[in-house]
Formats: sequence, C-alpha cells, structure tokens
Amino acid sequence: MPKLSVEFKRYFWQENRSSEVTLAEMLELAGERVFGFLFVLLSLPSALPIPAPGYSVPFGIVMLLLAVQLIWGAKQPWVPKRILNGKMPLDKVQGLLDAGIPWLQRIEGLTKPRMSGVCTSLPGRVVLGVAIALMSMSMMIPIPGTNTLPAIAIFVIGFGLSEDDGFISLAGLGLSLVGATVSLGIIFFGVSILTWLKDLIL
Repeated sequence: MPKLSVEFKRYFWQENRSSEVTLAEMLELAGERVFGFLFVLLSLPSALPIPAPGYSVPFGIVMLLLAVQLIWGAKQPWVPKRILNGKMPLDKVQGLLDAGIPWLQRIEGLTKPRMSGVCTSLPGRVVLGVAIALMSMSMMIPIPGTNTLPAIAIFVIGFGLSEDDGFISLAGLGLSLVGATVSLGIIFFGVSILTWLKDLIL
C-alpha cells in the first residue's frame, strides 16, 4: 500500500482538483486504514509546530466520536454527513499538508508492520481508543498548551494504526501519558507550569 505522504502529494498536487475538497473525497485515499487515516488527518492541524487556530475543538469532537467507535469495535467509522460533505478550500488543505508532510515522512522512515496485534486486536484498539478519546477531550479545553501535545499523540497513534505498526502506536500511547500529565498540570496550576517544566528540562 502506498505511503500516506505519497498519496497526499498525488491527490492534492498531481491530480486536478476543484477549488474545494470534502472529507468524503479525501477518504478515497484511506482504503482499509481508514481509522488511522482519519486520526492522522484530523490531528495534523493542531499537531504542527505552528498550529492552525480554529481546528482543535471541531476536529477534537470528531476524533472523540471516532475513538468511541474504535473502542466499540467498529471496523468502519461513521462520520456525520454534514462533516463528510463539508467543504474546505483546497489551498488551505495544501498549506497544512505542505507543513505536515515532512513530519509524516520522518515517521514513515521508521515504520513497518510489527506488533500488529496492538493495532488489530480488540483489547489493543480499546486501549488506543481510550487514549485518543482522552487526548481529544484535552484538545477541546480552551486553555493554551492543552492541545498541541495531545494532538501529536493522536497523530502518532493514528499513523501506527494506518501502518499496522504497534510499536509506533505504543510510542503514541506514551506521548498520551505525557500529554495528559501536562494538560492536568495546566488545568490545576496554570500555564506557568510550562515555564517550570522548560526550566527543569533545560
């Protein structure tokens, strides 16, 4: 199966597209890896080093809905038609992908099918789904600093799911634990905890 970065470049740059695209159209790229594909795509705007504002809450809600379905054991996700058919400007999607594809390619260089039970077994998908659900809720908290790291965690878990790479998904699970700790710290102690952590690490 072609790598996601290759598929994104072909679909959004090498083929003729209208000035607007829908999520339903983009799902044509997903094939059997649709859950992982959606998590990668929806977490990308908030996971970038310079997040695009306005995406964390609506995309967080959709990812929470998808995570519940993953926990439930669904093989194919259900997404409301309004979201599937909602149109996004092609140039904006290209801008996000242009910034995100280099990061995607870095992870692709590390991935291969391994420990696939983490991604394909019901217990594994339940654990990953719970982590994604918690990170999605963190993304929706209207406090600076509570969305980027959770979005990165979802991005990594989703990429592992799309490639049947349990090792990568477990790495995303570890990032989820860090993201949850940081988010809780910000909620209870304020954004000053980020400065404290930075001083502690550096």
